[in-house]
Amino acid sequence: MFDNLTTEIRSFYSLQDLRDSVKEQISHYKTLAEEYSQWLGSFLRDLEPTHGREEWFKDVSALQRLQKRTGRKEEKKAGKEKATSPEWFPVKGIMLSASERGEVEILFDAIEEIKRKVEHLSRVNEAVEDLERLALGKEIIYVTYVHDGVPEKIVLRQQKEGEPSEKFKFTADFSVLKET
Repeated sequence: MFDNLTTEIRSFYSLQDLRDSVKEQISHYKTLAEEYSQWLGSFLRDLEPTHGREEWFKDVSALQRLQKRTGRKEEKKAGKEKATSPEWFPVKGIMLSASERGEVEILFDAIEEIKRKVEHLSRVNEAVEDLERLALGKEIIYVTYVHDGVPEKIVLRQQKEGEPSEKFKFTADFSVLKET
């Protein structure tokens, strides 16, 4: 359920493997952000008849339109910061809300966090591409510290003698008899 919210050490046997993993994460997060954006848009359309005249709803709708037209950075430049609603109550370290506004807020929070991760992963991808240009060699293992699904640190380790160069390697010889 929370598989991307882990801290782990992963070894990659090539920069290509690392880059493929990062690109896969980027794709996953972009898909998730799109799903949440659609959910938010549908939810706001459903709320419009009952909450359309309320100030918080107008602010949220304007923020969503701005978010679609621009990006996260431009939102902050425009000074559009959402305020947390008073319907939230702390309960042993988590916040609870039973309001529709609370659901809108968590959707916005999730979308913003996912966009932040995509930006961070894109920078990691660029760094890996730069490393590829350095041609560090094929005898390097990239021991990677991954936090919340994002690689943050890489240790370059020289591959030891006799250590396999890949995670799995399958070698087989086949012989075929020819009938005469």
